[in-house]
Amino acid sequence: MNFIAKNFLRGLAIVIPSVVTAYILYQTFVWIDRLIALPFPGLGVLVTFVAIVLIGILASNFVIARLLAIPDAIFTRAPLVKILYTSIKDLIEAFVGDRKRFNHPVLVTLGGPPSVEALGFVTCDDLEPMGAAGKVAVYFPQSYNFAGNLVIVPRESVRPIDADSGRVMAFIVSGGVSGGIDQPAANGSGGARA
Repeated sequence: MNFIAKNFLRGLAIVIPSVVTAYILYQTFVWIDRLIALPFPGLGVLVTFVAIVLIGILASNFVIARLLAIPDAIFTRAPLVKILYTSIKDLIEAFVGDRKRFNHPVLVTLGGPPSVEALGFVTCDDLEPMGAAGKVAVYFPQSYNFAGNLVIVPRESVRPIDADSGRVMAFIVSGGVSGGIDQPAANGSGGARA
């Protein structure tokens, strides 16, 4: 009986992540296809991908960039919509684009004794304009979740980590079971500016 239970659980650990990921991807494809309403399955995803790439290419053109800035100007001035729009925009830009924010992994000492340490990312290293001189803003992602907490801590409690920020994020989000942070950053994206 122990043999069956052990192998059943091992099988679940293999099957569930694959099935759930495939299901989410399938539902995303179906949703995009329905949204665009094209006759061939999967064509909506391809059209969306090509359109996003073209927008990215066209955004480097001065005239097109000015046109693409119009929705930004509208959404950042609209009450209530501004909060939603800027939150989503800042979150996306934190991971991709020219203004990446989660690229300064740190180990933060919290409380003590005994002290507890947590992995996070410095998102702002100068809080003096807010009246918090000598403190930094550290974002702590939550495991198995798309949420996190922003904590203001004394600069001396923050120690830079020489590791790839993507690996650190994977390590945190997986609850410490994947990502592996044992290797220094190859592209220089690791390390903090605290």
